[in-house]
Amino acid sequence: MKRFKNILCVVISEQDYKPTLERAIALAENNRARLTVVDVVEQVSLASNLPYEGLSREDFQAALLRFHDKKLTTLLTPYREKIEIQQRVLEGTPFLAIIHEVLRHHYDLVIKVTETQDWLTRLFGSDDMHLLRKCPAPVWLVKPTSPPNYQRILAAIDIADDESASGAEAAQQHALSQQILEMASALARSNSAELSIVHVWEAFGEGIMRGGLMNAPEEKVSIYIEQVRRQHQTRVEQLMSELATTLGTDTLEKLKPQLNLLKGGARKEIPLLAKQINADLLVMGTVARTGIPGFIMGNTAESILNQINCSVIAIKPSGFVSPVTLEAGD
Repeated sequence: MKRFKNILCVVISEQDYKPTLERAIALAENNRARLTVVDVVEQVSLASNLPYEGLSREDFQAALLRFHDKKLTTLLTPYREKIEIQQRVLEGTPFLAIIHEVLRHHYDLVIKVTETQDWLTRLFGSDDMHLLRKCPAPVWLVKPTSPPNYQRILAAIDIADDESASGAEAAQQHALSQQILEMASALARSNSAELSIVHVWEAFGEGIMRGGLMNAPEEKVSIYIEQVRRQHQTRVEQLMSELATTLGTDTLEKLKPQLNLLKGGARKEIPLLAKQINADLLVMGTVARTGIPGFIMGNTAESILNQINCSVIAIKPSGFVSPVTLEAGD
């Protein structure tokens, strides 16, 4: 399945980028995609001490750009024997420079190594989290210690609640889950990896029914919960049927995805399952409307990302508009 056509690989000089670069090159080869590799150089601040008197900040910035461009050329030369690679050195705050590059050239994937080995303790406020929140293209953050080939991939999907979502919102949610499943399946096939799928659901109002306000009989509560479970199971089965149509029944049977329909909160159950199965990669959505109980979005997504210990691909729903924009003339 050809998923990507225009890939942006980000290599920051001080990071261990080799696993990410090699993964990006393999992905570009398999998809016959364009590949651009960039480094990012921050602007020299007014408070910076320059190497010697008489050197202007503009000259020093230009020298930095040339230095990083030369390093990129040296880095990429061995790989250019088998694949064409474009290179650029970007200037500015890293996440802004990367998103501007995506907006200019319409990349359909950004792949980047996580910022540090202790990524999980530094996610909030980081360039990685800004990319997860604001980059319009899917973002693949590769853990530096991830294996060359993934063995276990986890896809987290969700389904809009009938009572809280309009038809358009439910359709958008459905399309996002389809995209997650297709991407996770393609990667599972290319890596010969085990594929697990998780959907976490909650019975809205269960606590109130059992509490003093309603004090509903336990039998009625159990019937209601079972109805909700069946609704979610039916919709997940519909998604799986559509995936079989997209991939082909034989292909899906070879993948043999393990389906996990879990009752509870997404921010607890998804990291727990990822740990239990020792997932190498989590494919998930990060942004959607408010009002969908238990949906992986905003604070929930951030909570999940702060608990997992694996690489992640984060996908935005169709129609997502980044809050970062290009300025006139860009």
